Amino acid sequence: MVRALGLFSGGLDSILAARLLMSQGIEVTGISFETPFFGSGRAVEAAGMLGIPIIVEDITEPHLAVMRRPPHGFGSNMNPCIDCHALMASRACAVMRARGFDFVFTGEVLNERPMSQNRNALKIVEAGSGCAGYLLRPLSARLLEETVPEREGKVDRAKLLDLRGRSRKPQMALAEKFGIAAYPQPAGGCLLTDPAFSSRLKELRDREGLDDVRSIQLLKVGRHFRLDSGRKIVVGRNEVDNARIEGLSREGDALLRPAEVPGPTVLLVGGGARCLRVRAAMPVER
Repeated sequence: MVRALGLFSGGLDSILAARLLMSQGIEVTGISFETPFFGSGRAVEAAGMLGIPIIVEDITEPHLAVMRRPPHGFGSNMNPCIDCHALMASRACAVMRARGFDFVFTGEVLNERPMSQNRNALKIVEAGSGCAGYLLRPLSARLLEETVPEREGKVDRAKLLDLRGRSRKPQMALAEKFGIAAYPQPAGGCLLTDPAFSSRLKELRDREGLDDVRSIQLLKVGRHFRLDSGRKIVVGRNEVDNARIEGLSREGDALLRPAEVPGPTVLLVGGGARCLRVRAAMPVER
């Protein structure tokens, strides 16, 4: 039995890539990664829909190392897509070798994303993965160089596709052919592509660095301000924010709550437990 391990986001492209290989009788397993910027929930749900097993791996530390200095730079926001894809491909290739899979595949489509899925970017990802020749893109395979599993007859190249470009119509038609009715809309899975979140993250990186995962988690909640002293205040906007801010507080912070009326929870990061006199605060994002 031929066994394939797929980088599996749970988006339509990764679902179709898996389903295309399954139609050839290949045993497919997904692998999904977690960081503070994206999770595996959508992938786990889609794997259940397809009836395939999935491996979930936390790559926070190596991903933050990439974020600090991505060799191939950022996209339009704080998204180091090429280096992120290379990291995930390298982790998947390590699992491939350790668990005896025949090759790794992805749902990438040639030129679907201008920065990270052009021909040169796909080659960079493969070179950085450590498994050159064993990284298959089923949806665009016939436009790319033949891989080892294709040459060895483990995958029928003639039954793979030649998709390219940003139109989703071919994928939607293929989903209908396979009877896949429920799938997520593109984008929205990674916070690093969100302009507002990226603004907060860049400010944190430039001020304090990206070594503290808790500080990154705080970026997802409340409103953020900088005091004259350089310390940060996080202010809850609703009950959900208030609860999350309280859950993320730790020893050495000042956590302030209204005593007698409903209102926002306020966290002064590293502010200590003593009373504070706030003179001025500057919003992190405008």
